[in-house]
Amino acid sequence: MAEEWRAQFDAEVSFANGGGLRTDGFRLDIPGREISDADLGALLVRHLGLLMVAEVRISNKTIIQEPHKGGRGLAATEGATAGGARRLVELSYVISDGMVTLPGWPAPRIGDWLTFAASRGNYAPGTEFRVARVDMIANTGTYLDTPAHRWADGADLSGVPLDRLADLPGIVVRVPAGTRAIDQLMLAPYDVAGRAVLLHTGWDAHFGTDRYGAPEAPHLTGEAARALAEAGAALVGIDSINIDDMSPAAGGERPAHSSLLAAGIPIVEHLTGLDELPPDGFRFTAAPPRVAGMGTFPVRAFALVDA
Repeated sequence: MAEEWRAQFDAEVSFANGGGLRTDGFRLDIPGREISDADLGALLVRHLGLLMVAEVRISNKTIIQEPHKGGRGLAATEGATAGGARRLVELSYVISDGMVTLPGWPAPRIGDWLTFAASRGNYAPGTEFRVARVDMIANTGTYLDTPAHRWADGADLSGVPLDRLADLPGIVVRVPAGTRAIDQLMLAPYDVAGRAVLLHTGWDAHFGTDRYGAPEAPHLTGEAARALAEAGAALVGIDSINIDDMSPAAGGERPAHSSLLAAGIPIVEHLTGLDELPPDGFRFTAAPPRVAGMGTFPVRAFALVDA
C-alpha cells in the first residue's frame, strides 16, 4: 500500500483586496512526504476556494504519515450544456492597415494584388474579383505562440495539434485591478488540467495607446507558468501586451514563455473582451493557419458560451 501523508500547519492569509484570515493546526492531504511552504500555501488556497489571495505565510509545519481524508478542489464546468442556447464571443482584435500591436514593431500594410477593375479582362462580362495582399510580421493583432517561437526544435504552426487550439474547455482567471505579477497563489483555486486558462487583467483597455507597452503591464510569473505546466493546462492566454514581464528590471528574461512552450502549451497574447466571459462553462478556440516554419501567427480567437 502506498504511503500517504498529511501536513499540519498554521497559516496567515492576506488578500489583494484587503483583509485576511488565520488558521491554526490546519491539516491537508499532500502528495508526498515533503512539500514546500509555497506549494502548501497554494494547496490551502485551492482547498478553501479562496480568490484574490496576495500572500500565504506558513508556520509550525509538521508532516504526518496517515491515510488521506479526501481533499476538496474547485471543478470547472465542462463546456456548454447539450441542446442549450449558446452565443459566440469575439476575443480578438481587427487587423487593419497601419495598426500598432507592439510599439516600435512594423505595422501591417494591406492592399490589392488584383483589383476588381483589373480583373475584368480575365472573365466574362459582369464577372469580377478582388484579391488582396498583406505585408505584416507574424506578431500582429491577437496571435498565437507555438513552441517554435521560443525553442529551435519546437513544434511550429503546422505541428501543434488541433486539440491544443480548438474547442477547449476554458476558465477565466480574474486578476485584481492594479496587479502587475500574476503569481501561483492567484492560480491556485483553479482546476486548469486540460483547459484553456485565460488571464483577464483588463489591460486591453489600453490597446493602441502608449500605455499599452508600459513597464507596469500585467504578466505571468515564471513560478506561476511552471505551476500551470505541471498542472497540465492545455493553453494559456492573456489580454496584456506580453505574458512575460517586459520591464527593464526583468533583464530580457522570458520565464513564462520558456516554461509553457517547453511543455508544448501554446500561448495567446493580446486577447480582448474577456470581461464578456463567465468564469467557466465555455469552449475556447484560437487556431492559426498551418504554416510550416513559423512559430507565431494571428488568430481569430473566440469562445462559445451558454446563453
